[in-house]
Amino acid sequence: MAGETETDVKTWGDILNPMSMSTRHQLGLVGLLVLFVFPLFAPPINTLHLTGALFFATFVMSWDVVSGYTGEISFGHGLFFGVGGYSAGMLNLHLGVNPWLAAPLGAVAAAIAGLLIGFPSLRLKGPYFSLVTLVTPIIVISVFRFFPDLTGGELGLVSVGTVDKFPGIGPIPSPGFSPISGFYLALGVFLLAMVVFLAVTRSDAGIVFTAIREDDVAVAATGKNPAKFKLFAFLLSGLIGGLAGATYGFSVVGSFTVSELLALVVSIEVIVAAILGGMSTITGAAIGGLFFYLLRIQLRNLEVTIPVLNAPIGEFYFLIFAVITLGFLFYLPEGIVPRLVHESRARFGTSDGEPVADGGKAPVERIVERWVDDLRDLIGRGREGKP
Repeated sequence: MAGETETDVKTWGDILNPMSMSTRHQLGLVGLLVLFVFPLFAPPINTLHLTGALFFATFVMSWDVVSGYTGEISFGHGLFFGVGGYSAGMLNLHLGVNPWLAAPLGAVAAAIAGLLIGFPSLRLKGPYFSLVTLVTPIIVISVFRFFPDLTGGELGLVSVGTVDKFPGIGPIPSPGFSPISGFYLALGVFLLAMVVFLAVTRSDAGIVFTAIREDDVAVAATGKNPAKFKLFAFLLSGLIGGLAGATYGFSVVGSFTVSELLALVVSIEVIVAAILGGMSTITGAAIGGLFFYLLRIQLRNLEVTIPVLNAPIGEFYFLIFAVITLGFLFYLPEGIVPRLVHESRARFGTSDGEPVADGGKAPVERIVERWVDDLRDLIGRGREGKP
């Protein structure tokens, strides 16, 4: 155990160099101070944009702790966001549960969903597991459409009236109803998630998560149970992801609708944002989530006219945004944060250490390679007619 601790400290120490510990703490405190005073000086619209970005970044971190660390790629992570949000929203709307209680209960519901999704990962890997996570939110959306009186169907909970069983009970005012309170609600959830995820991933559990990503058979050979750690990762991810979805729905920037909580595009955006920031880092996922969300907002609101097309950029923001995102993914496959760390090392003359066995590949590259290998095995068995 002592050897593992020393290795872990050395690894993260190398990542954080060349700054001293005191310098990093000072930068962190400055960043927190800027966030805390931001609503006092920024226009309300910018406060709303950053509020949405904080909720989204929290959700991206919840994806990273599962897929970035254990290597189990989830294509339907929006399930946790949606289950947490809808559970809290229905408790508030139909039963009159206060949002401060409904949000944690929604997070618990999402944690249970995390366990249910985590169980298949004990037997399924690669494309098999990813397919399960992709289909699950689609099934949930279909179920919601069968009970429009409870879920609001396509329009979401905003379209649901009070049910006859509980006359006179309606939605209670949200804790994040105003732009200022909504911002600090988002900031609180964001900081809570970051502290929890950093504490877990920097502990012995985080070392095991990373080892499972590389080779879960080798982890089992050491006497540790990969299944237990995978379930814990899904439980934690579902809990925080569900809390983000619930508080987002109650905030001034969110709503309890399928398009915002359960749509497939939400799950895809989470993956892209995590890769942009840097998978298997938590801080990279957080920065990637903030960058992704704010860049999309800025492009959508640009009023600059494109000369040839004689139309504002805002009308083509999604296409431009997709091109920019692809460019980042192509030139920065390791992510923004790892690249900044690498450039900082080069600038300050810090040694990168000895060559590693994996050739220095980024986590996302190793995960994708293993996923593709599993897919090829699947196709190969299918061609040979094997079960």
